[in-house]
Amino acid sequence: MADRAPPDYYRILEISETASTQQIRDAYKRAALKTHPDRVSADSPERAARTRKFQLVNDAYYTLSDSSRRREYDAQRRIFFGRRSSYRSTYTDPFDDPEESVPPESGGGGGAQNAFSWAWNFFTGGNTNSQPNARQERQRAEDAQFEDVFEEMLREEGLAEEGSNNPTSKFWSILGMASGTVIGFIVANMPGAVAGAVAGNRLGAVRDAKGKSVYAVFQDLPPDDRARLLAQLATRVFSHAVGGM
Repeated sequence: MADRAPPDYYRILEISETASTQQIRDAYKRAALKTHPDRVSADSPERAARTRKFQLVNDAYYTLSDSSRRREYDAQRRIFFGRRSSYRSTYTDPFDDPEESVPPESGGGGGAQNAFSWAWNFFTGGNTNSQPNARQERQRAEDAQFEDVFEEMLREEGLAEEGSNNPTSKFWSILGMASGTVIGFIVANMPGAVAGAVAGNRLGAVRDAKGKSVYAVFQDLPPDDRARLLAQLATRVFSHAVGGM
């Protein structure tokens, strides 16, 4: 049994406690795009809070997307909330719950800057407060988790190729329409990249001869282009969600 109540991961993903596996995945996509720290600049005052929220969103998906972890999590919720029935109603925003911030003994500062993870500590036995390797492993898991759904979302939008996950010309056109520097960046930073037809500020066919995945390309983009791509993707994903209601 954990020594503290778990965060309310259902509320963090804005889903019901009876949500299906697909509903959980769809909710994670929306929440990850909504909170991703790359939506703002590195020096933005929002960056720290976004980073912490993104961590919690990833913890929520890590927990609820696996049936075994979800059962254990639900059992822990019953243990704690069964004897503290007023706990959940105290906070209208699940990200504000004190159980989701740094435990007092960790010596951390504000919740936005901490590395505490109830999910990782509980399910792996690691300690993200005191063990650097646990924090690194958790970060790798978070990156892999987001990479998986990011590439799926881009495939669904025709921005990544099926199978290889390489960027499509549509992916580059989104960036090229708004940035005259993208072509230079690609050619300078991606060995073997070849830029095709360019009309005005519109980037045509671009292929990476090294076969980089769309997520690897995303990570290599300048911050402004990452923010723009995430914003465009969020607009598309949220419009689908509204249209499907």
